[in-house]
Amino acid sequence: MLVNVKKNTISFHFFVILLTFNFIISCKSASSYQTITVEGKKIGITDKNGENEAIASYVKPYSENINNDLNNVLAYCPETQDKSKGAWQTNIGNLLAEITFELGNPIFLKRENKNIDICLLNHGGIRSVIAKGDVTTRTAFEVMPFENSLIIVGLTGTEIKTLAEYIIKEKKPHPLFGMKIYIDSTNLTINKIEINNQPVIESQLYYVATSDYLANGGDNMTFFKNSTIKFDMEYKLRNMLIDYFKKVDTIPNITTEKIILE
Repeated sequence: MLVNVKKNTISFHFFVILLTFNFIISCKSASSYQTITVEGKKIGITDKNGENEAIASYVKPYSENINNDLNNVLAYCPETQDKSKGAWQTNIGNLLAEITFELGNPIFLKRENKNIDICLLNHGGIRSVIAKGDVTTRTAFEVMPFENSLIIVGLTGTEIKTLAEYIIKEKKPHPLFGMKIYIDSTNLTINKIEINNQPVIESQLYYVATSDYLANGGDNMTFFKNSTIKFDMEYKLRNMLIDYFKKVDTIPNITTEKIILE
């Protein structure tokens, strides 16, 4: 009996050695393989005559449902809102900044027990006009196609002055609310800055509503990026537009001056 166990043990060891040897040889052979060519082909979703009927038929119910949602009328705009009409401010810029404040402040107050002082967005972020006539969900997607969210940034009065200098240097009608900048009409130097109709105090902390893109330093707004005081409201600017359109019957035409030449 002991002899048989010994023999079996020797046979098993021999089998393990043989298996290991074969594995090494196979790995060595496999490592010598090389990729010679890679072939592929393009499978289009359209045929020679245009749209592929099978795919179009499959997608149609979904596209119709999406279009119905996008074409849903939410409000009426009596006058076209256009970012190209205005040197220092535009009606659409005023509107977007005011919407951001109006819908964002209650959330900030509830979460942090603080109020937004001003709102600053970027002129380039407005991607379309709000045409005179019916305002739909599609309108909001056209004006704000990006996934930007509302961020509240804390800035000192000194940093607010840097923000104001940036706006004047840019010479673009960036959407602005809650703040007035009085400048010399000759050399465009800043004479006075007011927030909530009060002069800016350098040591005071102000809360500025903006987008996550700008809060991270987009458009060279480094005064936002350098701040360590930031609150994410988790509220997309586009959704704010849609909620505002649902809330009102008629879109106001806001022409209030924020940059005042003296």
